[in-house]
Amino acid sequence: MSCEEQQEEELEVLHSIYEGDELFKEVNPTTFQYKYGEEGSYKAFNVEIIWGDDYPEESPAINLDTFYNKHILDEVKDKILCGLKEQVPDLLGCAMSFTLFEWVKENYDDLVADQPDSQPNIQSEDRTESNGISIVETSKKKEKKEQLTKNQKRRLYEKLNSQGDRPRGHDWVDIIRHLSQTGGGAKE
Repeated sequence: MSCEEQQEEELEVLHSIYEGDELFKEVNPTTFQYKYGEEGSYKAFNVEIIWGDDYPEESPAINLDTFYNKHILDEVKDKILCGLKEQVPDLLGCAMSFTLFEWVKENYDDLVADQPDSQPNIQSEDRTESNGISIVETSKKKEKKEQLTKNQKRRLYEKLNSQGDRPRGHDWVDIIRHLSQTGGGAKE
């Protein structure tokens, strides 16, 4: 049986096994993903298996660098990859995608034991080193500056004195005008 025929047969088997399983995703006819862990958990991750032209006679590519896995520690990714690669030599020559997905499912608790349950706290403006990459995280949102037209800017500039300050008494209240507007009058 040629590699193409074996791939077609395995594709049918995967469709029948994972039909209706929302955790399984077929990206294309040679790339498959399976999601492990609870949605929203920091221990949840995707395993992606990519078949080459000579699969299953050669090892499939195993990818853990998907966007969904951005929160998974590198040590945990390495542990998962090493475990999966240890399984591959015994399975060469036969369909192995289902077996690899099931191996991860069976060993899930051991594989994510070193992964924290929640995101590590990074204080605002703290710098941390992660694999030689400097990360800066800020908790403040940038304040949006008010956009002024040229005329508004000109009027504001004209109100300033030679030192760039507003003249003395610019915010004083005209008492007589204020009292006439509020209706305050002498009470008898």
